[in-house]
Amino acid sequence: MTLAPRVVVVTRATPFEELLARHATRQQAEFFLKQRGQNLETVEQNHQRVKHALHEVQSTIPLDWRRNLVVRHELDRFLFEPDDTVVVVGQDGLVANVAKYLEGQPVVGINPTPDLFDGVLVPHNVQRGCHRLLAAGRRDFGREERTMVEVELDDGQKLCALNELFIGQRTHQSARYELSLGEQSALHSSSGVIVSTGTGATGWAHSIQLERHSALRLPEPTERLLCYFVREAFPSVATSTELTEGTVQSGEALSVTSRMEDGVIFGDGIETDHLRFEWGIRANLRIASKTLCLVT
Repeated sequence: MTLAPRVVVVTRATPFEELLARHATRQQAEFFLKQRGQNLETVEQNHQRVKHALHEVQSTIPLDWRRNLVVRHELDRFLFEPDDTVVVVGQDGLVANVAKYLEGQPVVGINPTPDLFDGVLVPHNVQRGCHRLLAAGRRDFGREERTMVEVELDDGQKLCALNELFIGQRTHQSARYELSLGEQSALHSSSGVIVSTGTGATGWAHSIQLERHSALRLPEPTERLLCYFVREAFPSVATSTELTEGTVQSGEALSVTSRMEDGVIFGDGIETDHLRFEWGIRANLRIASKTLCLVT
């Protein structure tokens, strides 16, 4: 027997819900903000807009289809099915949070507050997004396959990211490592390395590029190409400022060997979900075999 389509709606706690969780009641949250010259009413209005969008999405799903609602902190414990349609209601970062748990399932991004967030990965308003989720559930939709980045340690551990991977110290101490690409290699003491996709190239990588006036061409979101930047490399008798930016092509791997006792690798800003990167461990970073399937 063929199972009915399943729609998985992904969201996160709103700032209003986070304030209530911290202060217990609306009155106490309002008092807290008022003492600081801020207004709870605007926060609550944006909360209602998100809840309205979630209600519209849930109401659109046909009654004979299966459904699940997943909050961001539950993602690492939720089991996605191969034929799921994933609907993200929120901001762009929420798509990046869910992407590494997927294996090609279509993602419909809905932006309930377009005046607050750009909506690069959540390009649809509520009405259009609801229409797209029905089309995606029936597998009749346009798509954009966005490149992802993957790291594999020499013990077999792996981690994927949609925007970028960060390699560095857990604290603000200098990160020490050997970086290699092809026949080139360099020893660095720096603030860490980021390896970015074309999706991430509009964020952290773009900021670094602008700050250092780099002429490096950043990849496009669907391009099978990565870029990397070493942050604030420090020259010394043992470390250099060579090999501090470049690109990683298909079939290539950027190799980083740790010279740290407390190194970490994490993706898309989620520090809690990291790989330990201690002295002597080697990491190979490359274009991931999987992509994010974004419904257009």
